[in-house]
Amino acid sequence: MNPPVTTSQPSASKPSLAGLTMAELAEKLVAVGVEPKKAKMRAEQLWRWIYHYGVTDFSAMTNVAKELRATLAQHYTLARPEIVTQQLSTDGTRKWLIRLGPGTEAEAVFIPGVGRAGALCVSSQVGCTLNCTFCHTGTQKLVRNLTAQEIVAQVMIARDALGEWPTQERPLNDGDRQLTNIVFMGMGEPLYNLDNVDAAIDVISDGDGISISRRRITVSTAGVAPKIAELGERTGAMLAISLHATNDALRNQLVPLNKKYDLEELFAAIRAYPQLSNAKRVTFEYVMLKGVNDSLPEAKALVKLLAGIPAKINLIPFNPWPGTQYECSDWDTIERFAEVLNRAGYSSPIRTPRGRDILAACGQLRSESVKQRASERLKAEAAQ
Repeated sequence: MNPPVTTSQPSASKPSLAGLTMAELAEKLVAVGVEPKKAKMRAEQLWRWIYHYGVTDFSAMTNVAKELRATLAQHYTLARPEIVTQQLSTDGTRKWLIRLGPGTEAEAVFIPGVGRAGALCVSSQVGCTLNCTFCHTGTQKLVRNLTAQEIVAQVMIARDALGEWPTQERPLNDGDRQLTNIVFMGMGEPLYNLDNVDAAIDVISDGDGISISRRRITVSTAGVAPKIAELGERTGAMLAISLHATNDALRNQLVPLNKKYDLEELFAAIRAYPQLSNAKRVTFEYVMLKGVNDSLPEAKALVKLLAGIPAKINLIPFNPWPGTQYECSDWDTIERFAEVLNRAGYSSPIRTPRGRDILAACGQLRSESVKQRASERLKAEAAQ
């Protein structure tokens, strides 16, 4: 394992345009004197440079008038948020701890060999409210929701690190990409921040920019049933369910949100997910906990629970973290569990643990951020 690398980036006094939506870019242009009638066209020019080419300097925008470039540089930057640490696992997994404001940090993880070529696991909140007992993130209280800009910035940071931005001399087509999939499986519950998740997906999937298809963007929820249909209608993203148990009694312990939205309500919402089909299957995540949820009767109960739903089941060997009460199921137990699912006709890959040595694996993400009072946060931001 490589040691953590700390990057020192000076805090910018000027706001960054990187990560903004098209409408927000147009607003920023009007704010510096661009005529409202021309703002949309100018925003489209900036969009291409920011999200297709990933430029970090306004001077690179060769089809934008010099006077406008100078004005933009006077008022804005194209900087990404500060990278506090970046770590590289022995298996190629990369993890970034990103500072999004004073005392506010979140993690993002790139996993090679997942999806078409590689997947970026992004966070939607700093901390989490759900307190799933097997999840390290759940031990961190919610600090705040991330903005759409902060979510998009995680993708831009990963593309910077991977050298994924094309140039006019070196076009980069989809077959050359390392980062082909986005999974909202990092810190937080995405459906409790749906407005910002939706806006971020709009930016990430736009064909004139980062251009990652909505079919390659997966949003995982612990089971916020009332928001599931809305997620599908607004984003068109793939749905994943953090399940982990086949009965309410056990799921109440593992995923306390189940006390609010039980399995019956959850599965009614899943069955109503827009465009659900064999081409658009639901992914069910099931962490394998030794002696807790890994018996053959539970495997058979899972098959019964999923009846009639186009589904794929990811079996996740539990990834330990400091202070946890759980152990990972034995490998033979996991294989027998998978065999029951396979015989029933379900794809049920056993997810190879990735990034365990840098606490980047599923359920291991956590930052040291703590919630501040609004007055304290505003004072810290002013000082910065």
